[in-house]
Amino acid sequence: MDRKTVAIISYISIIGWLIAYFQYKDKPRDPFVAYHLKQALGIAVISIILGVAINVVVRIVPALSVVVYANIAILVLWVLGIINALNGLQKPVPVVGAMFERQFPFLDTKA
Repeated sequence: MDRKTVAIISYISIIGWLIAYFQYKDKPRDPFVAYHLKQALGIAVISIILGVAINVVVRIVPALSVVVYANIAILVLWVLGIINALNGLQKPVPVVGAMFERQFPFLDTKA
């Protein structure tokens, strides 16, 4: 697979991320792929945290079930990440993307 394909696959669920990671791990490390693996993993982590938080809030106060629509923000982040990978850009996703550039050091390219 070429680097754009691997970067795009990384955004498609956790299974897609794992497929992209193992494709990336077996080849010489590409900074473009590493960048998108970090972004995709960060979005997945935020998604899990947001899902748990929303679940707790809705169980405590059922009238706040409207907060479930916050999951649309995660979908938007994933789509923006896929668009960036498709265009060959190493651009962080809005709001949280810059935070993930410094996280997940196991994905960094070896010098």
